[in-house]
Amino acid sequence: MSCVLNQDCILPCRFETNIISIEWQRECSQIVSYNQGNISYSESFRSRASLSEDQISRGNGDLLLRGVKVEDEGEYWCDAKINSISNTHFVDLTVEAPVSDIRIHQDGNRITCSSEGIYPQPELTWSTEPPSNTALNETTRIQKTEDQLYDISSSLTGPDGPDRTYSCSIRTRRNQRRATLDIPASVGFSGSQVTICCSSFNISASSLVWRFNHSQMILTKTDRNIYNISEEWRKHVRDVSASGSLTLQDLTSDQEGVYSCELSDDEETIITRLYLWRTGGNRIQDLSFIRW
Repeated sequence: MSCVLNQDCILPCRFETNIISIEWQRECSQIVSYNQGNISYSESFRSRASLSEDQISRGNGDLLLRGVKVEDEGEYWCDAKINSISNTHFVDLTVEAPVSDIRIHQDGNRITCSSEGIYPQPELTWSTEPPSNTALNETTRIQKTEDQLYDISSSLTGPDGPDRTYSCSIRTRRNQRRATLDIPASVGFSGSQVTICCSSFNISASSLVWRFNHSQMILTKTDRNIYNISEEWRKHVRDVSASGSLTLQDLTSDQEGVYSCELSDDEETIITRLYLWRTGGNRIQDLSFIRW
């Protein structure tokens, strides 16, 4: 059976009739023993393991293990005496720390994808859309922490420029998450109002984040569809559509820069990054200098 890291886990040991005595062991080390109302826990499991004493007489010898750790993996067995007959039940426990969060960002023509605190060792794969005609130089590093968990980071060097999508998938035997970085063409504005799209992907997002120049927060949306707009951007945000598109107003050259939209659900994170610039006059239209 499999249990999630740091969560409580129940190791099953059930019979159809009353249990007179029961003993749980792991690798020949006793965890707990019960004999006609007398119960004793080993020192190493005293604060983490427990039996439901009122259920034992009914045939329920399940062991509750609190805050499962990686080192708890292994084979467990319960020896139960029923009507003077001994019965043994084995449980093979595996522990998993699923992929919970992926970060993806771009610096020049290098895309980096990373995640931490995973178990067992994850696998990482890249894809691009449209597919690249040139070789993509990939460098992946996996580190094991003191808690026996895995941190993974991968960098991809490929063709630079807009109108390209990079996707990174990280998977374990329990789950998989994907992060996508979408870099569309730049958007120009000439008036005081403009609408910028969040994503062309069909995703039912539970969270939405808009940022300006990578670090400045514009707004966030929770899974209850409540929008929190920063004080600095309150006068510029006119509307947010159901798909996450952002309508800005009263714009000046101070609002030129990189806008990024982050949509997330339980399986995927999509980041769309575009450059918004003012058209007309002597504005620079060569975008090669932008730090995406």
